[in-house]
Amino acid sequence: MLVRPMAVLAACVVTGALVVPIASADPETEAVSAEAPAPEAAPADDGRVESSPPKTTNSPDGWTLTVSAKDETQRVTAPLTTAISTREYEVGGIYSGSLVGPEEDEEGAQGTLEVGYQIGCGIDMSTSNGVSLTGTVGLNPSIGVVGTDIISPLPEGIIPGVGTNVGGGVTVGLKPGLINTIPVAKKEFKGDSPWIMVDGFRIKIDGCVGESFIRSYAFLTRSTDESDAVSAWYGVTKKV
Repeated sequence: MLVRPMAVLAACVVTGALVVPIASADPETEAVSAEAPAPEAAPADDGRVESSPPKTTNSPDGWTLTVSAKDETQRVTAPLTTAISTREYEVGGIYSGSLVGPEEDEEGAQGTLEVGYQIGCGIDMSTSNGVSLTGTVGLNPSIGVVGTDIISPLPEGIIPGVGTNVGGGVTVGLKPGLINTIPVAKKEFKGDSPWIMVDGFRIKIDGCVGESFIRSYAFLTRSTDESDAVSAWYGVTKKV
């Protein structure tokens, strides 16, 4: 008589098991893109270079000469010749001079302001023989003795022979590096604030192999009937 109560109890246990919520084995996760972010492109070289600090010179007659530069650019460009020994650059900048002297000086300020660039080459090929080909050609006459069954105008059994030797090579003439000075502008002035602006100016040198270096320069000269005072300024050296 205990069968019915046990069956009812089993049915209750099964019903309770069916209403238990089913937990997910995997935790909730956010969707992750398979594509990695693209690296940022390197900024294009605009050719801007840092300028050296102003250069100040005091002359014996009480004048102060100052040379400075700003907004300098030096950009490497492809040469028209496409030669690996040619270097070409596009340069620019504003170069200024300042002259301050005693108030009692009646002559005032006058002189010149010169601007240019210097390019240094590690190896120079412009003043050497460059690349040249060498070769030798020679003739070696000989006489041979053979059998008597060969027809020849010479005595029977003797045949002349000629041998050649050819040799060749390549020589490269290299010399230690040199500095090329390239003036761009020279301004004669009367006053106390001369300046020169250079924009998009291209300079080129040939016969330059290996590393090269470029820097700007500016020479400020105050002139009188009896003297010249020169203040020289040089820009930052850039390796290209």
